[in-house]
Amino acid sequence: MPDTAPDLLHDRAGPTGDLPVVLLHAGVADRRMWQPQWDALTAHRDVVRLDLRGFGDTTGRPDGPLAPWRDVLATLDGLGIARAHLVGASFGAGVAVEVALVDPGRAASLLLAAPGGALIPEATDTLRAFGRAENAALEADDLDAAVEANLVTWVDGPGQPSDRVDPAVRALVGEMQRRAFELTLDWDDVEEDELDPPALERLGEVDVPTLVLSGALDVDAIDLAATAVLAGVTGARQVVWPDAAHLPSLERPEAFTALLLDWLAEVS
Repeated sequence: MPDTAPDLLHDRAGPTGDLPVVLLHAGVADRRMWQPQWDALTAHRDVVRLDLRGFGDTTGRPDGPLAPWRDVLATLDGLGIARAHLVGASFGAGVAVEVALVDPGRAASLLLAAPGGALIPEATDTLRAFGRAENAALEADDLDAAVEANLVTWVDGPGQPSDRVDPAVRALVGEMQRRAFELTLDWDDVEEDELDPPALERLGEVDVPTLVLSGALDVDAIDLAATAVLAGVTGARQVVWPDAAHLPSLERPEAFTALLLDWLAEVS
């Protein structure tokens, strides 16, 4: 059962001793996206996966402006985790970098899979088209269409067939995305507390080993984000999977687990 305290609903398992590994999910997902890696990781490491606010089982509206990085830091404080390896997917990758910037001693390393969120430097035509489709569906109270817009863009990949990935993966992401929509439909009045200056202008402050995983079939805006991280974070390096899009940990779970375990062995 997930632990209900502190702020963010989470699971924690695995042997203690080494630095913990913290898994931050994508914006189309929740902590369930890490299930394919969970058993293999927790066999070797102390691992935490959590639901950011407005996702999965973390249902409460924020008391003030929404700041995922603040929620993560408060949760890690409650767990007694002063330093950890941060693994972020998409939106979660942006949160991981923000955590590393706000509290420089907190992150021991960063693995950023399809970096998005605060790391996207500009809205490309593809990203704007997705935004229009999602917004039109939500304005029409058509959650099915809004979920499908996300699946076409973030699971299939632009221009890719809907059967490119395992149908079970597509179904799971659809379930997780729908859950996020349902939780936040009345959050239009919630403000976001963004870093000032923003993360993209402070990448030079990130001083930990950083690995960027990119899928060649991903949205072009995510490629721009990866390029920005590689240019801004000293020593950052990249791995590109030619047959993956935006969710490599779900598309190629065994390969992702192997990559992550190798990375943790290296940075540890």
